[in-house]
Amino acid sequence: QVQLVESGGGLVQAGGSLRLSCAASGRIFSSNIMGWYRQAPGKERELVAKVSSGGRINYADSVKGRFTISRDNGKNTAYLQMNSLRPEDSAVYYCNVIIYADYSTYWGQGTQVTVSS
Repeated sequence: QVQLVESGGGLVQAGGSLRLSCAASGRIFSSNIMGWYRQAPGKERELVAKVSSGGRINYADSVKGRFTISRDNGKNTAYLQMNSLRPEDSAVYYCNVIIYADYSTYWGQGTQVTVSS
């Protein structure tokens, strides 16, 4: 099993910044993908950004140039630096881990990000 603990959400004004963290523990294994998804009320959960243990990164078009995902493999922690936040970025943000060995998928409990206009 893998446990994910997220932190860093909150309320910020438009144009502001937040940094989310996701610490993984348990049977994380070294080969995996760590990512961030978000879900706004009435909408489906969507990918925000993901980074593989090898360093490959993908972003949603809506956040390119504003958000930066990174990871510290030694700490099994992923980060999401969010700059130039917009009201439409408001959502619950979920950390996600996919283990390459068996493609098992784990989710964090979610952290609320609210951007006021």
